[in-house]
Amino acid sequence: MSISLPGPLVSTRWLADHLGTDNLVLLDGSYKLPGATPTATEDYARQHIPGARFFDIDRIAASGSSLPHMLPDAAEFEAVAGKLGVGNDTLVVIYDTHGLMSAPRVWWTWRVFGHDKVAILDGGLKRWLAEGRAVTTEVPAPRPASFTARFRADLLRDKSALLTNLTTQAEQVIDARSAPRFEGTEAEVRPGLRAGHIPGSRNLPFTTLSNPVTGEVLSPDAIRAAFLSAGVDLDQPVVASCGSGVTAGVLLFGLHLIGKEDTALYDGSWAEWGIPGDTPIATGPAEHMANPPPIRAFDSPVAAK
Repeated sequence: MSISLPGPLVSTRWLADHLGTDNLVLLDGSYKLPGATPTATEDYARQHIPGARFFDIDRIAASGSSLPHMLPDAAEFEAVAGKLGVGNDTLVVIYDTHGLMSAPRVWWTWRVFGHDKVAILDGGLKRWLAEGRAVTTEVPAPRPASFTARFRADLLRDKSALLTNLTTQAEQVIDARSAPRFEGTEAEVRPGLRAGHIPGSRNLPFTTLSNPVTGEVLSPDAIRAAFLSAGVDLDQPVVASCGSGVTAGVLLFGLHLIGKEDTALYDGSWAEWGIPGDTPIATGPAEHMANPPPIRAFDSPVAAK
């Protein structure tokens, strides 16, 4: 039976009804910060949705880079996709254990390499388990596939582009880290990095865009309100950043859900920008958010943790 995705976000009911379909591949895209235990790989080994293959963000990355999980090149990704059993006509659904944390990074990665037949499971494993649905320890053995990448440079930004943008201000930069990390009042989790943010950037913690209890994505109206409250002009291009290029994907996914496509991700993010060197930093709240209006409960949207 051949199926199609209902949109960029699929429900647990839809996934349960279509598990095992020949042209559908399910990926566990969970990620944890360095030093966290158990690791995301260990969590996957302990339990995952039946049929899910593990997309290891740290290993599916550029070989030889000193920065964490930088985007691999097209040839590297083609090899990974083939081993996962994903061809150019395969439908891909991604989830993570948090609900909406690292799955959007994986979603963005597929889109960078030209694969748009990709969606995220609403609520992720958190909602799947809350509904009492089955999990397993069985690791599938994918049938190898052939995948041809079509690289989309427009979805990616590097440090050079962000340095130029300080002068041109052609694109808005929005940071998905927590407010204390953005403002520089809390130390970074990676040693050796300065504290603060890219000058002129806005702050919208990634946790703002989902229900903290169920992990479900907020409504389009609530997502739009969250970006507007953060000072983002939705008529202008946006570049998302975060600690190391993972949770920035949440912001891009949220923008995608409200129909905004002139967006990109700064892959190096603060893991690169925060290194002592030639990159200027700012501290304190974003300028326009010095006296932000009060934000109501999560369905309005929420303030991040």
